Amino acid sequence: MESAPQTAELALSVSELNLRAREALEARFPPLWVRGEISNLTRAPSGHLYFTLKDSGAQVRCTLWRTRAQRLSLTPVNGMRVEVRATVSLYEPRGDYQLNVENLRHAGLGTLHEAFLRLKAKLESEGIFDGTIKRAIPRYPQAIAVITSPQAAALRDVLATLARRAPHVAVQLVPTPVQGDGAGASIAAAFGKLIALPEAKRPDLVLLVRGGGSLEDLWAFNEEVVARAIRACPAAVICGVGHETDVTIADFAADLRAATPTAAAEQASAGFVDAAGRLAHLDLMLCRAIQRHLDTAHQRADRAALRLIHPRERLARSRKALDAIAQHLRHAMLQRRMLAVHRVHHLAHGVRAGEPDLARLQARLLQLGQAFDGAFDQRLDQRRARLASLAAHLEHLSPEAVLARGYSITRDARGQVVRDASRLSAGDPIKVRLQHGTLDATVDATA
Repeated sequence: MESAPQTAELALSVSELNLRAREALEARFPPLWVRGEISNLTRAPSGHLYFTLKDSGAQVRCTLWRTRAQRLSLTPVNGMRVEVRATVSLYEPRGDYQLNVENLRHAGLGTLHEAFLRLKAKLESEGIFDGTIKRAIPRYPQAIAVITSPQAAALRDVLATLARRAPHVAVQLVPTPVQGDGAGASIAAAFGKLIALPEAKRPDLVLLVRGGGSLEDLWAFNEEVVARAIRACPAAVICGVGHETDVTIADFAADLRAATPTAAAEQASAGFVDAAGRLAHLDLMLCRAIQRHLDTAHQRADRAALRLIHPRERLARSRKALDAIAQHLRHAMLQRRMLAVHRVHHLAHGVRAGEPDLARLQARLLQLGQAFDGAFDQRLDQRRARLASLAAHLEHLSPEAVLARGYSITRDARGQVVRDASRLSAGDPIKVRLQHGTLDATVDATA
């Protein structure tokens, strides 16, 4: 007996599988809040944010689209502990399980960031970051030590920059791991090697450099042992760790922070570059000064050559000039004599014309005296008439003249002139002045 043929099961393509997995995840998990720490944060040119959300036991990829990132009230950074509202999904092309973030809020600072802040506050309180203890960066270092990993791209950038800008400076590599467990202790040990060198062989500038990375990658530069090793170093230290936005404890402890390793090398060689530019400028100025001096000397020589003439010609010119001066002198003396004669004649005529006419002046004086006497008498008569008029008027207004016409002046007991009868009462004493004498009286009645 033949068995029934079995039905062959259809195989799914990978795309179909990932599509069904995404649909199942999105249907199974509604939007929910997930708590964790941000790391590996990347901002794409499109404005979308990609990062990993992690805790001590696991991590998950997250995507935050640009339109939602623009509405955030905070700026995500590595090490930040957050809570994200997201939908569980799957990125089909790679089959990656991820969270599509809709919103994001603080859930407290990340563990690493908290440790960073605690150590920063501790060292700051001890004065490790105090600007007054910072060492001056040598303007023309003769030997530079570079503390970094031999395999780091930062080392190549630093060496290329120094070779271009200060090729004569001796560069010493102090190799050390710059990432991973024990990297902080290794960096501190590298500083210890420099300290142990004889003073004559010590570099006068140290570059501590590393390329960019996540907060975890750069954590060795946030360790206390590194900060204390930097301050214990006898030479000045420039720290160029990470990118421009990366800040570590080593940056605060160093004598100078550079945004990148290349920038650290540029800071170390800035004095030589400035000096080269200054020397080029001085060379140009010196060449111009020499050329100006030569041009001036040539002009003076040419002018001196033009002034060189034969002695016979010089004598002839001098004789001609002397004749001209003699002729000019004779002419001036003659003219001055003529002016003197003319002035004498003018003064003599003036003396004769200024002789006074005594008879005419005496007649004029007599005439003026007679006019003065007449005017004086007339003025005196006018004044006398005016005085008589004023005296008559004054006599007319005199109180004695008023009393002579039959009037009297009455005063009360206080000597005040009485003008109103109502001011007095019966029995009040009064004094009455007449033209000749006074009367003492008593008021009988008033009306």
